[in-house]
Parts: sequence; structure tokens; C-alpha cells
Amino acid sequence: MHSTSNSFQECDDLCRSCIDFGELVDTNTDIPDFDHEGLDRMAFLPYSSGTTGLPKGVELTHNNLVSNLCQGAHQDFNKFVSANGNFQEVISAVLPMFHIYGFMVNLLNVATYGTKVVTIPRFHPELYISVLKQHAITAIYAAPPLVLFMIQHPDVRAEYMKNVKFILSAAAPLGSLDEQHFQEKFGDTISITQGYGLTETSPLVTLFPKKYAEETSQPVTGSIGKLLPNTRAKVISLDDPTGPPLGPNEQGELLLKGPQIMKGYHNKPKETEETMLDGWLRTGDIVRYNEDGFLFVTDRLKELIKVKGFQVAPAELEELIRAFPAVEEAAVIGIPHPNHGEVPRAYVVPKKDTSLVPDELDKFVASKVANYKRLSGGIEVVDAIPKTPSGKILRRQLKVMHQQQGR
Repeated sequence: MHSTSNSFQECDDLCRSCIDFGELVDTNTDIPDFDHEGLDRMAFLPYSSGTTGLPKGVELTHNNLVSNLCQGAHQDFNKFVSANGNFQEVISAVLPMFHIYGFMVNLLNVATYGTKVVTIPRFHPELYISVLKQHAITAIYAAPPLVLFMIQHPDVRAEYMKNVKFILSAAAPLGSLDEQHFQEKFGDTISITQGYGLTETSPLVTLFPKKYAEETSQPVTGSIGKLLPNTRAKVISLDDPTGPPLGPNEQGELLLKGPQIMKGYHNKPKETEETMLDGWLRTGDIVRYNEDGFLFVTDRLKELIKVKGFQVAPAELEELIRAFPAVEEAAVIGIPHPNHGEVPRAYVVPKKDTSLVPDELDKFVASKVANYKRLSGGIEVVDAIPKTPSGKILRRQLKVMHQQQGR
């Protein structure tokens, strides 16, 4: 009783210091008119990951960020429900909030819907699994490494995911086989889809429509979805950037226009100019789209491996290598070759308590690809694949490591 009495006393003291709500709403206050010109002022300065070059500050304006939140909230794409009654969406925030992906979904977007956010300071398998067990997570924003972890780790059980409505994987491509393996383990009650974006696009460009099954006449596993509202795109030839846009199922570089496109690179006018082509943002990503408008990412333009004039996409080989039973993770780079220009070289992380024989993996890959896509640069078994905090493979670091090894 004594503690209860103290509680009432504390409440009474607090109320005396409060402002009466009626007084608050009835009081006239002179507030300067909203400065609409401020919409184009820089609001956020994230740095691009630097996976293909030195990091650059990306000037994102108030208009960029608010526009992108509204684009993702469109009724055709939004899967979140605002908090009401006893219901509240719950997410596990494992994506770093200094990265544009984590910043938007774990910080700004959740505020729009009154979402409960369970923050995880640093990813650790046991900690993440405990969050899935203890909290009724309703949605998961992830990068491919987290999806692969959930597929491969035996302690991530389907029963822990019973409240999850959807998983959105972004920041790097997720293979269609990986999507299939996820559905096989957790069932088809959880929608696993991909999105696409860049730091330079605030970041969202594509998402899967909620009723995407009704909008396609063919399988779309491995797709990054469709363009968000007010976003325009075209695919251009790698050999003729100023030529006419390519049609369905033709591979080329993705160019974008929309209200979410950055103001420019901070204090780098030359780099800003180089990344724009006649008002279009050059993404550096190789894509194709099907007749229904669903897009598929093939790889990064600067990371394509040129073998005897043929273009080899590292992501394609990485997905294939991960299908080998003894492989947990994989990364592929191009290394110099005296006759072929470049050849693919693989770095693989074996599964625990599994013996990985490089020759067997080499034969496995060779049996499924054309000769120029074979791992002629060799296979190296490593303890870990270097990645950015958002999950992108740092192939540049692997190339440096290869040069230092001298082989």
C-alpha cells in the first residue's frame, strides 16, 4: 500500500506541472509559414557503399525521402497495417541504421505505422534466434546473408516464424533457388520477395505488388518486382548507351528517373555528371524485364567478368555454387588470364562439419555451365566472405587479396 500511495502522489505532482489540453488547442500561436523551398534542401548525407569505387556522400533531400516513403506506402505495394486496438506490427531491426536501407525501413517507415521495433545491436546467431522465439515478428527486412542464414541454420524453425507475413530481401540479389529453398523450409504462408534500390534513390525503386500473382503470366522467382509509382526506367545497351531502349528480356544497364533520385554527390560535381545521362540516373546494374514488367538483376556492370569477349555474371555463378551441398557461402571474381583476358575464380565457405573438396565443386559447376563460365581461375576455401554491413559482397577486397597472394 505504501508504494501505491507514493505512486498516486507522484502522479498528482506530475499533473500539476502539465499543460491543460484545452488550453493547448485553444491558444493562438504565430508560426512562420512552411518553407516549401526547403523541400529541396539536403536532409540526409549517407555514403555509398564503395563496392565499385571510393565512397561518396549522397545528397538526399527532404523531398527525396518523403516521396520515397509515400511511394512505398501506395496501396498496391504496402503490406503494413497501422497500429490499432491491440494490434501492432513487429519487426526485428538487424539492418544497420546508418545504411539507407536500414535508415528508411527501421527508422522512418516504422514511425508511419506505429510499429514495434526490436533492435539488435550486432547480428549474432543465438541472439537473432532468441528474438524470433520471444517476439511475435510480423515482417522481416533482410539482406541475402540473413535469408541464407535462416535457410541453413537448423535452429531457425518454422514455428518461430508463424506470425511473419512477409520477408523483403534487398541490398543485393537473392537467387531464385534461394527463394525456393526458403519456401521449402518455412512454407508458402510467408511471402518472400525482393526489392531494389540504391543509396542514390533514397533507396526504393521496385517492390512486389501485393497481388503480383494476378499480374504475371509466368514465374517471377528471382525478380526484384515492379517499379514504384512515379518512377520511370529504361534499359540501355552496354555497347550503345545513347541508342534506343531495349525491349523485354534483353539485358542492359538500368537507368532511372523519379522524385526519389538524389540531388547529387556531395562536393563531387564531376562524379555527379558522370552518373547522369540526359537526366537519367545510371545505376551500373545489369537488368532485364519480362513482358509483364517484372525486373530481374543480373549483376553489377563493373563486376562483370570478361572471358574471351563473353560476359560472365558473378551472381549467376555464386547462386550455382551455393547449390552444392557442402557450400554455405560463395563469392566469384574475375582474375587476369594471359589468353582469355579474365577467368572466374571462386571463394567458398564450407558448411560446418562438412568436407568440401574443391575438385568435386569444380566438376559440379563445369557440368552446368558453358566452357567460358567454368571456374578456370581456381577455387579457394576461406573462413568468411568480406561483406558490407548491408550484405553486399566486397569483391574488390577479394581482388586485392588475390593480388597480394600473387596467384
